[in-house]
Amino acid sequence: MSLVSSIRTIAVWEMNRSMTTMGRNVLPLAMGLLVLLVLVTGFAAQSGVHMQDGIYRIGIDDPEVARVVAPDNRFTVELADGPTLWSNRFAYDVIVFSGEVYAADTDKGRAALTALRRDYEAYVSRVAASQPDLFAGYPLWIDLEYVKSEIDFLATQSGQQVGAPAATREPPLPSGPVEAVTAPSPAVPVSEDELRQHLAEAGNENPLSRYTGMISSGSATDGLRTPAELSPPLPYDALILVFVFIFPLYFTSQFFMMSVMNERVGRAGEALLSAPVRPSTVIIGKAIPYLAIMLLVSAAITAFIGAPLSILLPLIPVILFFLSAALIIGMAARSFKELSFVSIFFSTLATSYLFFPTVFANTHVISIISPLTLVVLEIQGEGFTAAEYVYSTALFFATSAVLFYAGTVNFREERLFSEKPLTSRLMDFIGGAIGRDYPHLSLFLLAIFTIPFVFMAQMMTLVLFFNIPMPLSLVLLTVSAAFIEEVAKSVGLYAMIKERPGFLTVKNLLLGAVAIGAGFLAGEKLLLFATLSQITESIFGSVLFLSLQVLWMPLLLHIAGVLITGSFLLVWGRRAYVPGLVAACMIHSLYNLHFLGGML
Repeated sequence: MSLVSSIRTIAVWEMNRSMTTMGRNVLPLAMGLLVLLVLVTGFAAQSGVHMQDGIYRIGIDDPEVARVVAPDNRFTVELADGPTLWSNRFAYDVIVFSGEVYAADTDKGRAALTALRRDYEAYVSRVAASQPDLFAGYPLWIDLEYVKSEIDFLATQSGQQVGAPAATREPPLPSGPVEAVTAPSPAVPVSEDELRQHLAEAGNENPLSRYTGMISSGSATDGLRTPAELSPPLPYDALILVFVFIFPLYFTSQFFMMSVMNERVGRAGEALLSAPVRPSTVIIGKAIPYLAIMLLVSAAITAFIGAPLSILLPLIPVILFFLSAALIIGMAARSFKELSFVSIFFSTLATSYLFFPTVFANTHVISIISPLTLVVLEIQGEGFTAAEYVYSTALFFATSAVLFYAGTVNFREERLFSEKPLTSRLMDFIGGAIGRDYPHLSLFLLAIFTIPFVFMAQMMTLVLFFNIPMPLSLVLLTVSAAFIEEVAKSVGLYAMIKERPGFLTVKNLLLGAVAIGAGFLAGEKLLLFATLSQITESIFGSVLFLSLQVLWMPLLLHIAGVLITGSFLLVWGRRAYVPGLVAACMIHSLYNLHFLGGML
C-alpha cells in the first residue's frame, strides 16, 4: 500500500469512527454552536460591535458646530440654546455655546474634551485638505497653534477679577529688535504635485502635511506611542470577527484531541500501532480530516463576511499549532478529567498569546507577534507584507513542527498506554527524543528545537509586562526571560538523567553543557535573524535579546547556566533541580541587568 493510499485509508477510517463515536452527543451541540456562530458573524459583519457609541454626552447651541462631532459615534449630540445648556450643564460631559467649551471636572469629562479636541483637529484637517489650490495663500502658510487659556471663566460668578484690563489707547510695541524680512518671490519654484509629494513624505514632522490629502499616522510597526497619540480606535469589530474564526478552529481541534484520548483509554489504538505503516502516516491520516474541516469552516466564514481569502494564510499556522498541541495533550493526559484541565490551561495561554497583541494592532509593533493581527489588518483593508507574515507566523510553524515530531517519535505502545503522571510522561516524551548512541548531539539538537517555545513564552511575557511602568517592566521581563531560558536549557539534561541515571558525570556534564549552550545559541541566532528583527528594535525586544550582540559572551552565559543547574543535579540529585534552576536564573538575570544598565 502506497503512502498516499495509507493516509487516505486512515483519514476515512478516522472520519467514520469520529462520526459514530461522538455523533449522538457532540455533533448536535456542534451544529447548534455553528448556527449561533453564523448568526454572530452576520451581526458583526453587518452591524459591527459599537462598544464606544454614545459614551459621551455633548450639548451644543450651534448646528454648524455640531457638524464637527457628527461623524464621531462616541458622542450623543443634543442641540439647545445657551441658557438651557448652562442650567443643565451637569447632565453633560461637554457643552459648547457661544464659541466656548466647558467640560465636566471628571475623568469622563476630560476624556470627552480630549476626544472633542481630536475631532476638531480632524475637522480642520479635512477642510484644509479639501482645498483645490495649495498655493492659494502663497507665500503665506497658515498654521494653528492651540494655547490653553489661563482665564477662569467661572471666577466672574463670584466677583473675582479674571485678568488685567487691556490698554486700548496705545498700540502694542515690540519688546526686541525688529528685523526686516525680504519678501519672497511671487514665482513658485516647484509644482503643486511635487510639493504635495514632498509634504506627504515629510509626514507628521511637517505641519503642512495635512494639506496634502495624504495624511498618514504611520504603520503599526512605527514604535511606541503614548495614549494621547493613539488616534486609531481599538479594532473591536475586527476582534469579534477574529474570535468568530478562532472559536471553531479550537473547537474542532478538541475532536482530534478526544480521538487520540479515546484510542488510548479504550486501547483501540493498538490496531493502528500493529498496522504496517509508520507512526507519521498514522498521525497525518488522523489529522487530515480535522485540518480539512478547519480550512473549510474558515473559508466559509471568510466568504460569508465578504473578506479576502488571503486572511486564510495567517490562520494556517494557527490551525497547525492547535492540531499539534491537541496531539501532544491527547497523548500525555491519563484521563478525560486530566485532559480537560490541560486543554483549558492550554486554551487560556494560547488565546492570551493570540488575542492580547491584536488590541495594539493599530498602535504598536508588539502586535505583530500574533498572526491574528494580520487577520485584523486584512479585515480593516490595510493588508500585510511578506516580512510581517514571516514575523507573525514563523514561531507557530516552528513549534507545530517540533510538536508533531515529538508526537511521531513517541507514538508507540509504551508511551501511549503508560499510566505515569503528566509531568513524568512529558519528561518521557523529551527523553524519547534523545538518542542513546549520540546523547550530546541529541542535546545539541534538542536545545535548538526548544528555541521556538522559548521565544513564544518570552513574547507572552512581553505582552503581559508591556503596560507596566518602567523600569519595573524591564526588570520583570529580564528575570522572566532568564527563567524561561534556564528551564529550556536544563529540561533536556533533567530528562536524560531521569531516563539514564548513570549518565550524569563530570565529563558528560561539561560536554553536555557545551552542546546545549552551543545549540541554544545557534537556534537563538537563527530564529532571531529570520523572524524577530523588527521586535528587537524596541526597548522591550532589546531586553529579551540584548546578549546576542557578542557571540562568545552569550555562549559562556548559556554554558554557565547549564553547569550551575547540572552541578546541583550531580551533587544532590533530581530533588535539587529547582534550587539549581533558581541559582542559574539569578546569575542570568544579573548578567542581563548589567547589560541593561549599560544600554540605558
